[in-house]
Amino acid sequence: MAGAGRGSAFGTFGELLQGVLPGAGGHFMVTLPLARWSTAEFAYEPSAAGVRVAPAHKHRAARLAVRALRAAGLDGGGRLRLGGELPEGKGMASSSADLVATARAVADAVGARFGPADVEALLRGVEPTDGVMYDEIVAFGHREVRLRERLGTVPAMTVVGYDEGGTVDTIVRNRAAAAPGADDRREYALLLDRTREAVRAADLPALGRVATRSAELHARRHPRPALPVLLRVCWDVGGLGVACAHSGTVLGILLPHDDPATPAKAAAAQSACAVALPGPTRLHRTLGPADDWTGAGVLGVPGQRAAALARAEAT
Repeated sequence: MAGAGRGSAFGTFGELLQGVLPGAGGHFMVTLPLARWSTAEFAYEPSAAGVRVAPAHKHRAARLAVRALRAAGLDGGGRLRLGGELPEGKGMASSSADLVATARAVADAVGARFGPADVEALLRGVEPTDGVMYDEIVAFGHREVRLRERLGTVPAMTVVGYDEGGTVDTIVRNRAAAAPGADDRREYALLLDRTREAVRAADLPALGRVATRSAELHARRHPRPALPVLLRVCWDVGGLGVACAHSGTVLGILLPHDDPATPAKAAAAQSACAVALPGPTRLHRTLGPADDWTGAGVLGVPGQRAAALARAEAT
């Protein structure tokens, strides 16, 4: 049996909240799903000895593809092509999205069915991972690659994003990070409670306050030079708050996407940032209840496996 398949997965704009809770195994994050995607195309070759991947440095995705084939009860390998619009090393879940998209592409190619928990299990042991296999906001144990809690969805937000430059290796950052003290752990537990309540109530201002506080706590251990500027601009334009990548380089001002005043506020924020910060800002949008979280639209017409196979074989 040979076949070709496609998969996609959304990225994130950092996290709404990330920290450590009291007790053992307390590392967690709350995802901030973004309407930007990683895509994967996989051509299954039953006689191949392994998986060839492009770009070639995406070796963890190749490893994940083999794991997915074995989970489907299949030998062989194939060819994997990754794409999309998530930059690496910025804290936008590019690596996690690559892996989830890969698992979905392999499943599509061989006729397997992997639910979110199945994908989570495949990723466990490959690398620390964001919870982008779940089509909602989740509290996720990124180090253990384990779901803590499904939280739900909230109305979409516009993000006025700023990149401080450079890249961050999440695995290296995790190994070097100093553990928060008891007081901070208790505050993270309180912030998680507030996040849960805010998502349940679709309370964007409350979520903005949580994101801002999480960014401030993070900046105590990992200085973020642009944070004071973004906070000032946020308050000046009447934003919801500021979110950051806790293992990355991006920060952003949150605005309610459907508010008629948001385009003017976003333009004012971009103008203010252009004066106060080097480098450009970029507008993003988070995923909301009305969105297709699968990203099927970025893959073209579903079921066109022959086209996917041709592209993968051209690798």
